[in-house]
Amino acid sequence: MRLTGAQAIIEVLIEQGVDTVFGYPGGQVIPLYDALYEKKGKIRHILTAHEQGASHAADGYARSTGRVGVCFATSGPGATNLVTGLATAYMDSSPVIAITGNVPLSLLGKDSFQEVDITGVTMPVTKHNYIVKKAEDLIPTIREAFHIARSGRPGPVLIDVPKNIQTDEMDYEYMEPQPVEREVSRLREEDIQKAISMIHDSIKPMCYIGGGVIRSDASPELSEFLDKCDAAVCSSLMGLGAVRADSPRFTGLVGMHGTKLSNMSINACDLLIVIGARFSDRVISKGSTFARQARILQIDIDPAEFNKNILSNVHVVGDVRQVLRVLNERLVENQSHPEWMNFISENRRRYPVKVTSESRRAREIIRALDKELSRIGNAYVTTEVGQHQMWAAQFLKHTQPRHFITSGGLGTMGFGTGASIGCQLAHPESRVCNVAGDGSFRMNCNELATIARYNLPIVILIFNNHCLGMVRQWQTLFYDCHYSETTLDTPLDWVTLAKAYGVEGMRMEAGDDPAKVIKEAFALNRPVVVDCQIPLDDKVLPMVAPGASINDMMGFIEEPM
Repeated sequence: MRLTGAQAIIEVLIEQGVDTVFGYPGGQVIPLYDALYEKKGKIRHILTAHEQGASHAADGYARSTGRVGVCFATSGPGATNLVTGLATAYMDSSPVIAITGNVPLSLLGKDSFQEVDITGVTMPVTKHNYIVKKAEDLIPTIREAFHIARSGRPGPVLIDVPKNIQTDEMDYEYMEPQPVEREVSRLREEDIQKAISMIHDSIKPMCYIGGGVIRSDASPELSEFLDKCDAAVCSSLMGLGAVRADSPRFTGLVGMHGTKLSNMSINACDLLIVIGARFSDRVISKGSTFARQARILQIDIDPAEFNKNILSNVHVVGDVRQVLRVLNERLVENQSHPEWMNFISENRRRYPVKVTSESRRAREIIRALDKELSRIGNAYVTTEVGQHQMWAAQFLKHTQPRHFITSGGLGTMGFGTGASIGCQLAHPESRVCNVAGDGSFRMNCNELATIARYNLPIVILIFNNHCLGMVRQWQTLFYDCHYSETTLDTPLDWVTLAKAYGVEGMRMEAGDDPAKVIKEAFALNRPVVVDCQIPLDDKVLPMVAPGASINDMMGFIEEPM
């Protein structure tokens, strides 16, 4: 079949199973959008308000489905507006394909209108990127990009297509998508034997899990592994949902805003099994005191993560699900550690997840949300970045993988709104809630236009403390209350703004019943913004001060023995 390059792009996307694309048209992608027009019934395009919103929407689609999310942008500022979204996806290993237009090859390198070297710009924040300079390279490049985005440690890939390549003709023939094989080629028998020996020798095993478990769809294998090892388990922010929050083995979030139980268990275990996690600085804090008494077994698909921040005694390279399957087969007899599990149980009672008055209102709202989401069933939560994000991590009961979608590595304010759009479109039968802060939400609140345009029944809860809450918290605790530029004292009315976009607006005052307001918001079954008024100085607690040991936590409540 003879097609233009633009037509070939659309055909290959359909071939790869893409049903939704997020984007914003411009001069250098007019041929691509013309080809898209011809295939209206085959592939759906979602027009966002801004290219950054498109990249976050593609990311939310990818994280919630495990499939590749796709976004389009024109050259120059259109392409550079994708950079934050690509960096967000890169840090959290999310498979996203960005296709950008560029000026014709004859104008490249001449400071042409809206020309930018987007492959040079995005090289540090993509798994791979391309600029297509020959028509015959276009189709194989796109197919290869999809394989790279999905294989190994997933990540974003950018394909820059000059305008003349979009109009050149080429031969297209349908090809089945290349299957992604689970990474086992570097799995060594020697490492497996060492891992099994470490597990057998342990009497106080602790697992620390991260987003790699979710990316690998390894929750069932992890559950079996925990039973076989008779181990406790804690999670990074990105791993929440991989283990049910109500499991007696689960100790909660670990690190700066983790539970006292998780942090003390890390520093009490004799074997720390790290599965699909990368020893983030927000987890380990003071590295010289992190799990110093324990031997460390690390399982990861990316060997670059070994010995990067914390030295491990043994590491196993491979897809997490495949490695756990092998270990589960080899661990014939279940281990038994009654004293260790009793230690976990006793300290769970002694250090419950309670809060001081400084975050009580936030917990009330999150608990009411959790109850409503449980009633609805199969609901998804996205977040922006800040205090509200940590409250959602701490107080929601995370029971399913891919249902809590947040920016972990990059910490991108404005991520949640776009991500909620991608998530809702990927799961039209489910409800989606974006937990936001007033500081984060103003970053990309223009995407209310997208939510309204497609009548997406997303509920946005704005935790409105009229300040940049997390920065203010640090200014209070560590900078002598110097509140430099963190007070948001503008007369902005979120309810009025929502209504201006055609979105329902509601306000939850300090004395209102959160359960009643949240229930009403979801019952409307259309886009809703809820302005939740919370105290100015509510804090995320407990907390580890920067540079302190994770054992040294402030703000937790200890029950008397």
